[in-house]
Amino acid sequence: MDEYELTEHYSRWKEDIELMGSLGVSAARYGIPWYKANPQKGVWDWSFAQRSIDAMLAQGIQPIIDLVHYGTPMWLEGSFGAPDFANWMADYAGEFARQFKDRIRWITPLNEPRITAWYCGRLGWWPPNYKGWRGYFRVLLAASKGIVLADKAIKTAAPEMVCMHVDATDLYETDDSSLERFAETRQSLVFLALDLITGRHSKNSMALKLMTESGVADEELAWFESNHVVPDVIGMNMYPMFTRKKVFAGARGPRMRMVYADGSMVENLSKMYWERYKRPLVISEIASLGSVKRRSRWMDDSVEAVRRTRAAGIPLVGYTWWPMFTLIGWSYRERVGPLAKYVLNMGLWDFDDRLNRIETPLVAQYRSIVEQGVGKVGVLRAVGEGRTHA
Repeated sequence: MDEYELTEHYSRWKEDIELMGSLGVSAARYGIPWYKANPQKGVWDWSFAQRSIDAMLAQGIQPIIDLVHYGTPMWLEGSFGAPDFANWMADYAGEFARQFKDRIRWITPLNEPRITAWYCGRLGWWPPNYKGWRGYFRVLLAASKGIVLADKAIKTAAPEMVCMHVDATDLYETDDSSLERFAETRQSLVFLALDLITGRHSKNSMALKLMTESGVADEELAWFESNHVVPDVIGMNMYPMFTRKKVFAGARGPRMRMVYADGSMVENLSKMYWERYKRPLVISEIASLGSVKRRSRWMDDSVEAVRRTRAAGIPLVGYTWWPMFTLIGWSYRERVGPLAKYVLNMGLWDFDDRLNRIETPLVAQYRSIVEQGVGKVGVLRAVGEGRTHA
């Protein structure tokens, strides 16, 4: 489903981008619908991307473009399961880079390969509707290969572009010693897409074992050893109500429940990713679901955690409250009912029943954080060096 369509962004794009500009941000993540930009094989229509990007630049905002945010064009039979998916994705990425290289500096080839693999390959809810671990790894490998080839295509067309590779994070924990290995295996899967992309998957023994048991061939893994890339920046998507997973024993085996996290989640995840990959980090998505009071409290808590993380010398260089507006929940795609039943208030603006953008106190709170800049999150001291950076 297309969130831009459901939230009327296609008709309200100018107003929405003006609201974005009112926040004072210097950069913002923004997705381009692949199916609109590439409606047929070899056919390109950049009209929507052109006007949106130009509007953001006019507001002084540098777009961080998402090229693939779950969906693929209808002509791509099999979607992420198409044998040549990665090559088509690379063509798209290269064409975009050539068209916009004089205006765009930051780009994300594909958002959340792990979540894409879960819904497209493990649960079978989204195309190509595979089910089970075999399907999961089939989609994950395709998405990861697509990211590698897209990264190379982008760098060939525009070597100065910054590629930010974004995935969902999770923190698995348990109080049951008999479930520690299960929790560790699930944690290993959190890193798998980035491990494949960077060619370090051979060090991820638990995920490697599960892939082998699920029928992944050695030559598929060898491809990543020969073709891996190093991301310029790593983006971490995290939410206090979704990210922290508590593993416990159920009647039919290990079960999990989500436990609302505090700001230490930001510190813990940043430390894990920095120690594993040694690349600059961005919080590419963060928000809380619920009342304005709850969202406000989480904004303060998470921004303070950013300050502590930077003070520890971890190069956390960006923070993205996402979504900007109310979100239409994914369950709307699977069920029947009025749109109003599926709204999730996570943004800075809420919607009324006509989808008008209603400013909440979070707008002023976020604007204040942006205005304070380094004064709010502190300077970053480079690890092992005497220099400081904003």
